[in-house]
Amino acid sequence: MDLTLLYRGPLASCDYACPYCPFAKRRDTPAQLRADRAALERFTHWAKAQRGDRLSVLFTPWGEGLVRSWYRRALVELSHEPHVERVAIQTNLSCRTDWLAEADLDTVALWCTYHPGQTPYDRFLAKTRQLAERGVRFSVGVVGLTGHLEDARRLRAELPAEVYLWVNAAEGHTYTDDEAARWTALDPLFAYSRHPHRSAGMPCRTGESVISVDGEGTVRRCHFVRSELGNLYDGSYRRALEPRPCPLTVCDCHIGYVHLETLPLYDVFAGGVLERIPSSVTNPAQMASPTAVAASARAVGAT
Repeated sequence: MDLTLLYRGPLASCDYACPYCPFAKRRDTPAQLRADRAALERFTHWAKAQRGDRLSVLFTPWGEGLVRSWYRRALVELSHEPHVERVAIQTNLSCRTDWLAEADLDTVALWCTYHPGQTPYDRFLAKTRQLAERGVRFSVGVVGLTGHLEDARRLRAELPAEVYLWVNAAEGHTYTDDEAARWTALDPLFAYSRHPHRSAGMPCRTGESVISVDGEGTVRRCHFVRSELGNLYDGSYRRALEPRPCPLTVCDCHIGYVHLETLPLYDVFAGGVLERIPSSVTNPAQMASPTAVAASARAVGAT
């Protein structure tokens, strides 16, 4: 069985405090950190034992995972498992990068976000150069707020051409066509993020070949649908895996709508769905194909 797992344990602490971040804000106590570590180690042990399946894993912590040694160790260990096709994590890249020397670079990947105001630009750029020098697969992105535009332009100019720069539409923000054009000049795929996508009743891979797992092993179809499919560790979730339409009105997060079968994003991101790397990253004209325009037309609010 081919299975993609989005893992989100109890970790919620972050070394940044972005005002626009929708994630939880708290300081984890030592006991909470121990619980998160135990939960992640349990998940890693389970994933390593699933040699009859082909797994892809994306860690999507509420907080910043790579400043914690157990997340770095989990990525290294899983990257060396022959049945794990990809293991990736969303990160602000505030951690050191030398630990990646121990990972299998054919398997591990990073989804990096630059947060202006939280870290010096030059420090973040230096981290991306370290990744590039090591041959690590990674994407880089920003939230599409007006105050981030010049930093995003600098990043696009200074990142290697083969590194995809993505732009997330800011939550609750409506973009004029002129504003959208400025962001699209940096990210030809911004049309997918600009509007939420209608999803009610639409076929989606979540709940069939993609699942969400929390620290207790509770399995849901995705992070945004709360109904449970079973538990990872007793195997009860397997009986619930089947094609099913989305029960929500809209889907407005990339880690959700990328799996909608009504969008062509598995083709756009072929080979890089989890780490958000398009297959044609070095060809912006190809990325901005009519499929992006069609996706925008299907989105909520597009006419």
